[in-house]
Amino acid sequence: MEKLTFYAVSAPEKLDRIGAYLAERLSRDVVRHRYGYVVIAMEALDQLLMACHSQSIKPFVESFLHMVAKLLESREPDLQVLGTNSFVKFANIEEDTPSYHRRYDFFVSQFSAMCHSTHEDPETCSRIRVAGIKGLQGVVRKTVNDELQAIIWEPQHMDKLIPSMLFNMQDNEDSERAGEENPASLAESCFRELLGRAAYGNMNNAVHPVLVHLDNHRLWDPNDFAVSCFRIIIMCNELCAQHSHHVIQQVLSHLDTHSKNTPRVRAGIVQVLLETVAIAAKGSIGPTVLEVFNTLLKHLRMSVDFELGDGSRRNSASSLSSTRTKESEERIVQNAIIQTIGFFGGNLPDYQRAEVMMFIMGKVPVYGTPCHTLDTVKIGHQGTKRIQAMLLSSLIMVTSGFKCKTMCAGLPVAFLEPLCSISLMEDSELRQLVLEILHNIIDRHDNRAKLRGIRIIPNVAALKIKREKISKQDVVFMKKHGQQLYRHIYLGCKEEDNVEKNFELLFTALALITIELANEEVMIDLIRLSIALQDMVLANEENMPMFIRCGIMALVAAYLNFLSQMIANPPFCQHVSKVIEMRNLDAPYLLPEHVFREKCVLPDALDRDDVGLYFQTADLAEALSVPGYNVERLAVPYIPQVTEEDRLPRRKSFVDTISLQVDILSNSLPDQSQLAEEITFETLKKAIDTTGLEEQERERRRQVMEKFQKAPFEEIAAHCESKANMLHDRLAQIFELTIRPPPSPSGTVTVTSGHAQYQSVPVYEMKFPDLCVY
Repeated sequence: MEKLTFYAVSAPEKLDRIGAYLAERLSRDVVRHRYGYVVIAMEALDQLLMACHSQSIKPFVESFLHMVAKLLESREPDLQVLGTNSFVKFANIEEDTPSYHRRYDFFVSQFSAMCHSTHEDPETCSRIRVAGIKGLQGVVRKTVNDELQAIIWEPQHMDKLIPSMLFNMQDNEDSERAGEENPASLAESCFRELLGRAAYGNMNNAVHPVLVHLDNHRLWDPNDFAVSCFRIIIMCNELCAQHSHHVIQQVLSHLDTHSKNTPRVRAGIVQVLLETVAIAAKGSIGPTVLEVFNTLLKHLRMSVDFELGDGSRRNSASSLSSTRTKESEERIVQNAIIQTIGFFGGNLPDYQRAEVMMFIMGKVPVYGTPCHTLDTVKIGHQGTKRIQAMLLSSLIMVTSGFKCKTMCAGLPVAFLEPLCSISLMEDSELRQLVLEILHNIIDRHDNRAKLRGIRIIPNVAALKIKREKISKQDVVFMKKHGQQLYRHIYLGCKEEDNVEKNFELLFTALALITIELANEEVMIDLIRLSIALQDMVLANEENMPMFIRCGIMALVAAYLNFLSQMIANPPFCQHVSKVIEMRNLDAPYLLPEHVFREKCVLPDALDRDDVGLYFQTADLAEALSVPGYNVERLAVPYIPQVTEEDRLPRRKSFVDTISLQVDILSNSLPDQSQLAEEITFETLKKAIDTTGLEEQERERRRQVMEKFQKAPFEEIAAHCESKANMLHDRLAQIFELTIRPPPSPSGTVTVTSGHAQYQSVPVYEMKFPDLCVY
């Protein structure tokens, strides 16, 4: 062997003939089953290959690969292992120049077949599989770095490479074996190496076979193996965000293809997506984010549809048990989707998270308006409620940990209005979810945990509440939208299906507004709101249940106790403490520690005459008569602007700036009797005499000026909005009368006295613009 090696190195041009001779001898020995000579010939080929590195080695390599192929084709496991080991040695040699004509198709197929070996002897089977995995690893190392061998990433090769590795990874029975003797660990190592070398354009071809393999072997339920596979895929490409983007898209499209599969399979795919986005979310780019949420929300809607199903089918007795099973399985799908939405949104940077919040809010179906994104007609009231609750739950997860610098960025108008509208729906669960979303956004210093539970806090200072000075932007936000927040808290308290948790969340909302957004002006408004809630309970014009009335009283007491200590005004604190002490003695059911107990005895009526049990506006105003507080506003009772639109998702658009000179009133149009009035001398005399009219005009102007100077803000806002709505309605009527669809040969629909009529206009009678006529 030494002489042969020396000769080959000295005369490299002879390598071609040496390789051909050894190949011929080896072929003959394989056929004649003379395996000792086969081993000698392969050792000679190996040593010559390792010793000679010259240009003329190319033809020798062809002979070498031909002999390796001969060994792999044999039925003898020892020869297959021998051929594989030789190929691995060859794969580790770095060649100086690329090979233009060498192909490895046969080796990919043969090594893949060895990976799926089913030999009777477990030991031999394991040896063959390990050899097949090593061979595939050799092919990968030899080809992925060679630009001329990019063909290895084509689907026909990936469809053999990837399943072979996954097959051995899932069959992990020999886990006690260590290192390279364990097919599962070796296959995982090869799988990681392959994905780590994948370029941007090759990820789709690498991920698709994984999804197909999981389908064929039904590995989505349970999905532990699927999750581990995609963790490997994402972790191998963690440094490259574009790769993660490709993987997420592949899983989403695969979820679309399985949209009608069993709930457990869909849940398995969604959970895999959850694991994927948990790692890849921070590197995601804009369009991908919205695509992920759009697809998940679509599948959420489909899952609710599948769960509710056809009413007749669900009500049949024969399918009752199967329907219950399907509903419980669909709940698994829905919970997985919500978790994925929340986790993905929670890992995004703040600027993207704000966009996602707007996107999800736009998908929430609300009664009274058409919802173009999620069709809720087929699933009815129950399905709509389920989708609302699930989308709001996902919004809670998205907003968790969200720290906006200004409240205008966290609660823009397009997000705040539909959110507040949902907060007034006749469902306590939905109102609770909305309040939790508000808490997440408003609480920028993590004070919410310290305020958990509605109670009379004896010492607020002991809570060590974190607080900063309110910024100018937040002052502007409260001037614009504070009344909207107050109104929805006020109306939310009156709902008859409120439970203890609703009052707890309302208390926390008021406390967080005080901590994060309250200056002296806002605190005055919050006191007015509290007194208005107390007066509403005492007046009881809406015949509220006694539990709700006592709950509101307890809420007001807990909040004013908190506010008094935040203001740190001794007279204010003294008055609040005095009222709470009186309630402890005479009316404990007006305090949160008692009214929310299970066996709390409620009174038949509230004693309005016992002044000591209630907070008095005059005493509060006297206590706050210090610089900085405009106590005159306390005398103006808080009146929320209540409209029918509070039950709708978005208020109608209206003109923002109202000119005081425009006064459109329904009674300003003269009726027919006035038009037919007889003209006499007295009427002409009155028309000429303008002195009285000038005085009336001056008086009217004085009243308008006085009204806008002294009237409460709510009253002015209500007046302006009523005129704006009327102007909007009149404009809509005018547009409806003037704007008509163009004539069409196919006919236009006109409604005459309640009946639709189709009117067709012939083409030759239609008048076209000059530019349209040739």
